Amino acid sequence: MSQEYYSFEDYNDVAQIIVSKTKHRPKLGIILGTGLGALASDIKDADMFPYNTLPNWPTSTVEGHAGRLVIGELEGRSILVMQGRSHYYEGYSMSDVGFPVRVMQVLDIDTLFITNASGGINPEFSPGDLMLISDHINLIGMGGLSPLRGPNIDEFGPRFPDMMNAYDPDLRQIAVEVAASYDFHVHQGVYAGLAGPNLEAPVEYRMLQKIGADAVGMSTVAEVIVARHGGIKVLGISGITNKANLDGTSYTTLDEVLKVGKVIAPKILKLISGILGRMA
Repeated sequence: MSQEYYSFEDYNDVAQIIVSKTKHRPKLGIILGTGLGALASDIKDADMFPYNTLPNWPTSTVEGHAGRLVIGELEGRSILVMQGRSHYYEGYSMSDVGFPVRVMQVLDIDTLFITNASGGINPEFSPGDLMLISDHINLIGMGGLSPLRGPNIDEFGPRFPDMMNAYDPDLRQIAVEVAASYDFHVHQGVYAGLAGPNLEAPVEYRMLQKIGADAVGMSTVAEVIVARHGGIKVLGISGITNKANLDGTSYTTLDEVLKVGKVIAPKILKLISGILGRMA
């Protein structure tokens, strides 16, 4: 059931359930976007928590989101992986969307990799490419839909958190070096976060291009804001699943997004595994 606000105790209750049912104590969290959930299959010695077994945890309703928390080992590190996420357009509040990241903060996660499937606005981007997010345009938040709306929880962070360098430059540099070591290129660019669920009209895509967006999607930004409010370092990775319909001559379908997601997933797995190796 959707709620407008949650208390520290609400987050702590879920964290204690998780702690009681796994021996792992991860410091790294990963959120897997549409069509990327298969990455979780590489996790060793995994404990699994369907979202509907965790109080207040928003349950994914979109195809391509398994709706399961997986905690185990990858590249010798304990990690927590969200196999799918919730979105505002599903009927959840922004506090619901940020709920899992708050639980991660109670669990002492200090680094978060966030992935998504997005439309490529930059004409140099093609389906199957990866973009490291260097910054975001929070269009949905500019209208007042912030995951930080309501009473501030001082245990997490200040009332007015700064979003300067929301996407950690050091992690991005490591990602660039890892990608080069695997002989594939990663773009860097600005992600525009919109509410959805409709895709944008051609004139809206052109507007986004003019204000500096390189890719667009319906997730990620709220999670990043919550993470940064609580001091978690963030690496954002967008999988470009389709080219934005700038001229009104093409259509995008979920099947197309999921199909390209299967091409993107191995790249993201290599990238994440390589980054973990460097971090270790």
